Amino acid sequence: MPLKRIHNNFVQLGALNGCLYLADRVLRALSADHVFLKRYYLVAQPVQDQPACRPSAKNPVVLLEHGSPLNALFPRPPEVIAKRINDGAHCFVALAGEEFAGFLWLAFNAYDEDEVRCRYELADPQHCAWDYDVHVEPKYRIGRTFARLWDSANAHLAGRGIKWSISRISAFNPASLAAHGRLGIRTLCSANFLCIGPLQISVISAAPWFHVSLSPSSRPRVRLLPPGHAEGQPVHGLSQQ
Repeated sequence: MPLKRIHNNFVQLGALNGCLYLADRVLRALSADHVFLKRYYLVAQPVQDQPACRPSAKNPVVLLEHGSPLNALFPRPPEVIAKRINDGAHCFVALAGEEFAGFLWLAFNAYDEDEVRCRYELADPQHCAWDYDVHVEPKYRIGRTFARLWDSANAHLAGRGIKWSISRISAFNPASLAAHGRLGIRTLCSANFLCIGPLQISVISAAPWFHVSLSPSSRPRVRLLPPGHAEGQPVHGLSQQ
């Protein structure tokens, strides 16, 4: 990795995340991707009751229906989409005319991480949901597609009495951190995973704190509470984690 790029990563990510990102890249290179590091922030985003932009009749956001032909346009394998739907997830699809422009997924009660072995459980499911796989096609990333997706998701969540949308963000992705930071996120905890073949070592700044797994059936369960909850973790800014 060029020295200038390494320097830029440290500037964007900070010292700790910059070191961990560099370690991840070295481990992947030396092990042919059999050894790697993941570091996430678990964050809560307040559900907004006012839209950020006007709805567009030409570029609508629709709630995915079972068996919809839109499934064929998604940049994910069909079996992944089928599992999400069978698990009860809700999907909002942004269209540009008849073209697929992006989607946003919501889960309720709990979510099984798809990059490492971990289960996130919502301790207050009446007031919290889980958002994931917020994707906007490259040609629509300069525009209102991201905002329109969130406007629709927020309206849906607010109608159910949900106050917070919880998700995880890679600590190695400054663009995603910045985009979500503009939405008023609050950091709940951080979660770190060292994966060495089938071995996974988890270090989390919340219960269960430390976990070792050797099989897909063994995974840490992280119970997440919204900010300000009497039993929850203190609320920190991203720069403090």
